[in-house]
Amino acid sequence: MEQVTVTEASHLLDVSADTIRRWSKLGLLRCTRDKNNNRLFDLEEIRRVRHRHETPVPEGKPRFKVLTAQPTNYVSLELFAGAGGTALGMHNAGFQHIMLNEFDKNACATLRLNMPSWNVVEGDVHEVDFTEYEGKVDLLQGGVPCQAFSYAGLSRGFEDTRGTLFFEFARAAKQVQPKVLMMENVRGLLTHDHGRTIMTMIHTLDDIGYKVAIKVLHAQFLDVAQKRERLVLIGVRKDLDMPILYPKETSDILTLWDAIGDCPKSEGMEYSPAKKKVLSLVPPGGYWKDLPPDIQKSYLKGSYNLPGGKTGMARRLAWNEPSLTLTCAPAQKQTERCHPSETRPLTVREYARIQSFPDTWKFAGSIASQYKQIGNAVPCNLSFHVGRAIIAMLSGNDRGSFREVPPINIANMTTETLKHEALSAL
Repeated sequence: MEQVTVTEASHLLDVSADTIRRWSKLGLLRCTRDKNNNRLFDLEEIRRVRHRHETPVPEGKPRFKVLTAQPTNYVSLELFAGAGGTALGMHNAGFQHIMLNEFDKNACATLRLNMPSWNVVEGDVHEVDFTEYEGKVDLLQGGVPCQAFSYAGLSRGFEDTRGTLFFEFARAAKQVQPKVLMMENVRGLLTHDHGRTIMTMIHTLDDIGYKVAIKVLHAQFLDVAQKRERLVLIGVRKDLDMPILYPKETSDILTLWDAIGDCPKSEGMEYSPAKKKVLSLVPPGGYWKDLPPDIQKSYLKGSYNLPGGKTGMARRLAWNEPSLTLTCAPAQKQTERCHPSETRPLTVREYARIQSFPDTWKFAGSIASQYKQIGNAVPCNLSFHVGRAIIAMLSGNDRGSFREVPPINIANMTTETLKHEALSAL
């Protein structure tokens, strides 16, 4: 694989350096960094992206797929299960769920609607006793909502996290003693409270007997037609001689066309006539800056003079790129996700396709609740890839197909070393 700098690629391929940087920002290109922190790109990858952009609507049949593998006997327990993105991905990877806990009633209804055999425990996680599952669980997983911590000093570890939802995850781990932990969150957790939040979490898990690693995974390089970053923490019980493995990212990205080019029709939100008139002027891949100056000011109103790119406003997606990160409301002015060729928000089923839910997966509750459930979910295929890596950890089979990541050295851990480790290429 020939790797080149932005400048070198620009000269070799007759593509402007700004174009290459834009493609990278859009999530179309993977990059690594050399010892001088310069970005490096695969030359063949840039060639493929350039060809893709020469065809605004991709040629050929869409490649929507939901990944599955053979079931195993490995058992998982999930907290903060939501509408089932992580749970379904892990199930498709081969895990058997012993219990799923979720507070939201509509999300619980979604889980029961699609998987009647799953043991869905609805209610406040603070009130769940996990001791009955001790010794019965291979994997504890959950997307822990990130809440502010009250810091009296990192040395307090487990005591520092009491009163937060992360404490409930740690309490479950302490009571259940699973072989492996998997916790996911937004990339911003790396810098939350200047990095002290993630450092406290790692100290806490170390206190209760787990060595951990962290990585930011990019959904668009893991069979998901969406630019979406998730910080994934994987922990292993210290008494086990087991490597920590992560999926290897691939350059074979899926575009929005692959996800929804043949999507079944479904319900969805609509724009007001005034908003529809404005968004009809935005080209595929464009946003508010593509509007005439007078319309920019009238549409953005007070936001027009605020700092920042405001790139979510009046945003229309493009067929030949992955979707932008889905939000909980595709028609909201700050986070609009307009269909690439029709002037309307994405429908519920299009949302689900982009998150790699199968078409058979139905969502309970109001339309607004369905969008929220899907927007908050972890993409099923991303979860599948993580699940397959964890099964390789547990079984010892096919470990060479994944990347081994050394556990974090607690003694030398700093916010900078954590960020470097989390963001280094897979």
